[in-house]
Amino acid sequence: MSEPVVGNRLAKNQRINLRATDRQESLLRRAAEATDHTLTEFILGSAVDHAERVLADRRWFVATEEQFEEFTRLLDAPLPSTTKFEKLFARPSVFSDEV
Repeated sequence: MSEPVVGNRLAKNQRINLRATDRQESLLRRAAEATDHTLTEFILGSAVDHAERVLADRRWFVATEEQFEEFTRLLDAPLPSTTKFEKLFARPSVFSDEV
């Protein structure tokens, strides 16, 4: 399902209600004014930026060249053979017609 477009921008069709202390609201308003944004633009922009950083931490990993080489070496190395795996693979599949 695609989002509705108004002009060149996506239509904003979701409402998010927040409760804040007087101090929090004042701080946010001052910061929004200082950056020449509306309060909504400031809060939503800040929240979206933070959400993207949080989710990026769960998708992207930084490693040194040595760490990456060790990682790929471990991925490429064959798994140790075990009796348990051999027994498991020798059993007929539950999806096969063999019983």
